[in-house]
Amino acid sequence: MVADRAPKVESTAERVALWRALHVQLDAAPHVLEDEIGLRLVAPAEDWRDRFDMNPAFTRSFRASIVARARFIEDLAEEQAARGVHQYVILGAGLDTFAQRRPEIAAKLRVFEVDQPGPQAWKRQRLLELGYGIPEWLKLVPVDFEAGESWWDSLTKAGFDAGQPAVVASTGVSMYLTRDAIAATLRQVAALAPRSTLAMTYMLPIELADPEERPGRLKAEAGAAASGTPFISFFAPEEIRALARECGFKEARCVSGADLTQRYFAGRSDGLRPAVSEELLVATT
Repeated sequence: MVADRAPKVESTAERVALWRALHVQLDAAPHVLEDEIGLRLVAPAEDWRDRFDMNPAFTRSFRASIVARARFIEDLAEEQAARGVHQYVILGAGLDTFAQRRPEIAAKLRVFEVDQPGPQAWKRQRLLELGYGIPEWLKLVPVDFEAGESWWDSLTKAGFDAGQPAVVASTGVSMYLTRDAIAATLRQVAALAPRSTLAMTYMLPIELADPEERPGRLKAEAGAAASGTPFISFFAPEEIRALARECGFKEARCVSGADLTQRYFAGRSDGLRPAVSEELLVATT
């Protein structure tokens, strides 16, 4: 049965969830991330794999990027939890399913999912309908960004302890924000307790992208612009590292597509690898 679509999740979050499922359904094992829970939440039409944005060849490197960045951040959260960091904040959470897939790790944390009120209410409803529930350690934090609400204030009201370190993740968001908005977020996270870590994806300028990926990248940019959410911010690695340090982080490094390939895709016989037009900033306080 197809889920009630109102208020539906954003199209970009839905696409990410379906690409995660495609990785499991189309790509050979071992899978970098096994996530078909997002597919269950979306409950798309039966012919969803026939959609133009689900084309197996076109989405190959993009779905690899999606699962690679998610796996990296979840590994980071698990690693930091072992070091005594017990708060995990997901900005623009969308259909993230860490809490449902990895309860043995998530239950040791306080997981805060920050997102727009409508899509988050829809997700809450679907989690309850599917029997996952909302455990006490999972906090769904609605923030109406369009109305000017502060994610920081909402996070604090939800029980986040600013005096304790945290892992903060932001994926697939920075390209839609202005440089000033990105810097504001960086400054806010940089003010967290020592040993806090930010993992944030950013988009490379197209001239730094792999030439083979540029046609797909241009199509993605055109689609985003047509839907009213154009890509507006791009950074070279040295630029984003410098910005992070200017905003108060003690250390900042970048994790490239090549780094993720070596970490999660080495030795594969099918040649699957993530796109290299998106990278990760990892910055610590």
